[in-house]
Amino acid sequence: MAAVTGAGLSFTFAVRAATGPDSDSATPTAPPSPPNAGASYTAAIKVTGPTTQFHESVAARYNYAFGKESPFLPSNAMSINGQFLSPKSFPTAEYCGHCHKEAYHQWRQTAHSNSFRAPWYLKNVNMLIDEKGVQFSRHCEGCHNPVALLSGDLSQGMPKTRPFEEEGITCSTCHSIQSTDATGTGSYVMEIPAVLVDENGAPMTRPVPDSEILAHLDRHSKAVMRPLLHTAEFCAACHKAAIPASLDEYKFLRAFTVYDEWQGASFTRQSPLPFYRKDTVSTCQTCHMPREVMTGGADDPGAKEGKLASHRWLGGNSLIPAYYKYDEQAEKLVNFLKHGPDGNGVLNVDIFALERENAPADKALLAPLGLTSFPVAAGETYIADVVIQNKGIAHSLVPEQRDFYESWVDFTVKNASGKVLAESGFLKPDGELDPSAHSFTNRLVNIKGELNDIHQIWHNRVLAYNNVLQSGRSQVARYRFRLPRGYKGQFTLTATVKYRRFNQHFVDYAMDQPAGQHYPMPVIEMASQTRTLCAGNNTPVPPGPDENKEWMRWNNYGISLLDAQQYKEAVAAFQHVADLRPDYADAYTNMAVVEISWERYDDAKPHLAKALSLLPGDPRALYYRAFVERNAGQVKEAIEDFKAVLEKYPRAKDALRELGFSYYQQHDYAESRNTYEKLQAIDPDDLAAHYQLAILYRRLGEKEKAAIESEKFADQKDDPTASTYALEFLGKHPEVAAESVVWHTHDITGDPIHRPKEIQYKYIPGAGF
Repeated sequence: MAAVTGAGLSFTFAVRAATGPDSDSATPTAPPSPPNAGASYTAAIKVTGPTTQFHESVAARYNYAFGKESPFLPSNAMSINGQFLSPKSFPTAEYCGHCHKEAYHQWRQTAHSNSFRAPWYLKNVNMLIDEKGVQFSRHCEGCHNPVALLSGDLSQGMPKTRPFEEEGITCSTCHSIQSTDATGTGSYVMEIPAVLVDENGAPMTRPVPDSEILAHLDRHSKAVMRPLLHTAEFCAACHKAAIPASLDEYKFLRAFTVYDEWQGASFTRQSPLPFYRKDTVSTCQTCHMPREVMTGGADDPGAKEGKLASHRWLGGNSLIPAYYKYDEQAEKLVNFLKHGPDGNGVLNVDIFALERENAPADKALLAPLGLTSFPVAAGETYIADVVIQNKGIAHSLVPEQRDFYESWVDFTVKNASGKVLAESGFLKPDGELDPSAHSFTNRLVNIKGELNDIHQIWHNRVLAYNNVLQSGRSQVARYRFRLPRGYKGQFTLTATVKYRRFNQHFVDYAMDQPAGQHYPMPVIEMASQTRTLCAGNNTPVPPGPDENKEWMRWNNYGISLLDAQQYKEAVAAFQHVADLRPDYADAYTNMAVVEISWERYDDAKPHLAKALSLLPGDPRALYYRAFVERNAGQVKEAIEDFKAVLEKYPRAKDALRELGFSYYQQHDYAESRNTYEKLQAIDPDDLAAHYQLAILYRRLGEKEKAAIESEKFADQKDDPTASTYALEFLGKHPEVAAESVVWHTHDITGDPIHRPKEIQYKYIPGAGF
């Protein structure tokens, strides 16, 4: 333990033991560039400056499995000087919490704080270690335990108990990151931690008495705060990830792209393409670190006007507060998943329509429900169209490890007394989800054509399907049901989006459950809607307080039909929007988007002309008009439209990609290269940029650059043979194969269902779930 005293105060902070002397307090040299997909990792991580004794002691016994020039692979993390950093140089959270009481209190209950010690994580990463070796766990620990990674602890002969195992992502890791880029998988550069700079601005990398900090708060702020911490690019270092060839010994596979999803969403105002427009910009911090009034009378010098940037990072990890009995975090997390950071909700569920199965095509659709009169006959079969809108999340639902997170739609048909007549999306007695439920997930398939069911990502080969709900978009879930013959009176249709942290199979494995026993998890209802109908004639009813306006309901329906590739029906839905709001330019642009997706470019022209007459110079309409122009051979006109889009949205990746290709078509290779390089500055691993730059650099005589881009394209492009693994898996699992079809219906017809009572988990304060 090291003692720090001053100003009448005394406290201690733990120092983890490390092999070799600690001499990492020297002033660091200038940092290398962060890892970049367009440059070699080797060049980025050269050791700079004199090596320390600690670095040399680690290097002498370290397993350089991926070469001495790349000590931290498969993670993209690096230290500021390319050397190993002593764990003693990282102050603990307890040390910081002596002053920052409220931030420490919040942090302790978070996924960041528990990123390494959670038993389900340890079970999974130790499976990787046992199978392949501890050096491969660097891929995980770069974001789950940066201190263990950068101290060189992840090598053979080191104990599985790692430095900072109780802290995971601690205060001094985030606040010591000097730079990041959008490559992800830990693409950050870590400085030697310092809580104070000296009078010349140089970091003081030694224990500092709090009296010295209190006497120089401005210098403390300079040491631990930097503008980078307020940006989404800071979070991108870990909240974007890939499985590199150094881990799977196969090829690059994208794992998740939360940052990219955010960057293209309406929340950023960096792209004109989202279906809805936002008035303000939201970053990761806007939603996950809002300034809040401090509670419980706790003091924190980081607060401004009584408000502190939340260090709870509320998100989707509902099992951590249940497992560790963090009641306060659990309550706030449930509220966050239901209502979002602004209280306006994150999802909207709309039981939008009924389709009469045996009616003529022009009379089959009964929509929108609640605003129109229609008959329902007992004994007949109907299809309920449920539209789920992702309105308040700046990324997809679900965003990250989709193979074992679980979010789905529970749809029920109940009689007037509440008895379930039919259901899709129920939980079975063993806790497993109804296999035919409409779920927002994917299926990872390995080389054997089998499901990677316990997150063995290093065996991944292909996605059987990916059914996540992107930001600002909608999905339609269809349910085929039949009212019993002779049925009379009312019945209800209810659709509820539910969420739990893991699927039952994974959590039972992770928590070492004995055969026949199943680990309980909280199930959170994120959004729901119930419509009461009756056998006979149904008349309009007043809209509920949370219902969208009629034009928006049709708009969301149209978006969902477009994504389901039902183009004729999508155009009709957007035409309803135009009829209800003839001044709404996006209604006409949306029709054009459908026609372009349908490859009916000429049919898109009048819609775009109408949109631009209503909203002259609109970048969204110009972007799609450029497609129509280029298809007609009017490449110069397309270039002008793409350039006009980029004048207002300079970080619009889609516009940059298409402009670069348009220049290429004109044989303007220099401008094409410049445009693709701008795209790579935003997204270092854009596949189209790798492909085109490989060609362009070669034609411009830059052969070394061409070779780099060609190699990256070959590694990151889809493996055309991998689809055979997916087909093999889908052939064995018809319930999953049905979900992989973009347009599908969940058939819950037949006699009233009889099944054991659904498992219910109730939250008990102080005892978890």
